[in-house]
Amino acid sequence: MKRLKFFILLNILVTFIYSQNTNKAFQNFAGIQDSLCVQAYEKKDDKKYDKLLKEFQLKYDKLNASDKKDFSSQLINLYYNFCCLYSLQNNKIQALNYFEKCIKLGYRDYKHTIEDTDLDNIRNEDKFKNLSKQIRAVGDYTYILNRAEKYNLNDNRAFPKFTYQSADNVNLTALRKAFNLDSVAGTGNDITKILNLMHWIHNLVPHDGGHENPTVKNAMNMIVVCKKEKRGLNCRGLSTVLNECYLSLGIKSRFITCMPKDSLQVDDDCHVIDMVYSISLKKWLWIDPSFDAYVMNENGELLSIEEVRERLIKNKPLILNPDANWNHISSQTKEHYLFYYMSKNLYKLECPINSEYDTETPVAGKKIVSVELLPLDYYKQTPDKTEETSKSSGAVYVTYKTNNPTLFWQTPQN
Repeated sequence: MKRLKFFILLNILVTFIYSQNTNKAFQNFAGIQDSLCVQAYEKKDDKKYDKLLKEFQLKYDKLNASDKKDFSSQLINLYYNFCCLYSLQNNKIQALNYFEKCIKLGYRDYKHTIEDTDLDNIRNEDKFKNLSKQIRAVGDYTYILNRAEKYNLNDNRAFPKFTYQSADNVNLTALRKAFNLDSVAGTGNDITKILNLMHWIHNLVPHDGGHENPTVKNAMNMIVVCKKEKRGLNCRGLSTVLNECYLSLGIKSRFITCMPKDSLQVDDDCHVIDMVYSISLKKWLWIDPSFDAYVMNENGELLSIEEVRERLIKNKPLILNPDANWNHISSQTKEHYLFYYMSKNLYKLECPINSEYDTETPVAGKKIVSVELLPLDYYKQTPDKTEETSKSSGAVYVTYKTNNPTLFWQTPQN
């Protein structure tokens, strides 16, 4: 119980730490209610816990959709812990009842389910086994990723060629000079420059998952806005800024949206990182400015996103750089960052076709073109191409699909 509660509340903290739109009244109520529920749990007082849960549910039901989304994890946690309480009392019927309820609300932490000793009294029940299988199908991210290993190397569906804007572009040149990026990158080899730029962005702009990025989504504007408003960027914004910094120095890169399978369509979380081409290593590298992270094999050799995904599936050694962190507040571990968070988000991948300055600023009539790499077991393989026009901006979003990793990870042309 306590371990699950800790991680859920940590995620809530991360979500809220920069948010200016949090429902403060309900947040204060939820904090008090959570504390009281913990006390009732520790005293094994199911009647008190039931009363507190009903009070929370009553107020939760009156929230708007956005607030419900913000506080859904805490509601799930309360139901889960009530299941634990009943299990410890050996009240199997009620324990299984609340276990089923928390699953219907969106609970899917399979790893915790199989490790939590609070559930031992119901673990051998048929209903528990069946419900656990449901969780595994959507919440055992290593299991899901393993089933997504197969691609189709013969998939020749056409999509536009990848392009990388030249460093002599006027906007990239201005970016390079404005932030003295040559000095930031240093005079070392290309790997040193790549890592120096990642560290610089990580230290310059904090990760802020509670905000949308500025409307004008280029590096120059987003850095200026962040400094002026004393705010940060979400992972997409940070990777966009870093991508343009690389391009300004003639280093080819793309930002990659890493997404879960989400067959239930309840998990809209994703993570965006950069893939950066090292000329000296003749390969792409995994670069994550949000967590100041890169990944190595057992020999200390830097890995690409493709290689990390393959190693997670085949259970091969992975090393996360020891100084990987979130905003210099919390360190990242290999177990959480790679085996949990990124295992979930490496199921399907998407990137823009054109890697350039101001790639995603929405302007009427502008085409923002991307391609998705899908494993063969993804539940939605068609259509091969989609095209949607934003009602608010008029920008046109075009997305191609492929099952061919060779085409998706192709080496950039000179």
